[in-house]
Amino acid sequence: QVQLVESGGGSVQAGGSLRLSCVASGYTRSLSCMGWARRVPGKEREGVAAIDRDGSTSDADSVKGRFTISKDHAKNTLYLQMNSLKPEDTAMYTCAADLCYYSDWTDIWGQGTQVTVSS
Repeated sequence: QVQLVESGGGSVQAGGSLRLSCVASGYTRSLSCMGWARRVPGKEREGVAAIDRDGSTSDADSVKGRFTISKDHAKNTLYLQMNSLKPEDTAMYTCAADLCYYSDWTDIWGQGTQVTVSS
């Protein structure tokens, strides 16, 4: 019932920035927590950041100080500001519903948006 559509990915040089967006549609009344995860071929999904309905955030040590998660709850939109990007940040970034803490598990994901960081 909930659809998640990410955008904003692309290719950037190391040190550059991107801002990812995720728009939730459909049955969104139950949405409170949302978050981001990333995945590369051959690796398990890695939780990146999450934000709850009140705005409390959590993020992985690997992105701390560089990535910032935010939301516009009224618009059912989630954002991930990515600064000081590194090649190791290259991944498919997926938006998640019902993710209250960055390392939690959920089964409500978008299709993802690819981020590629070159050196």
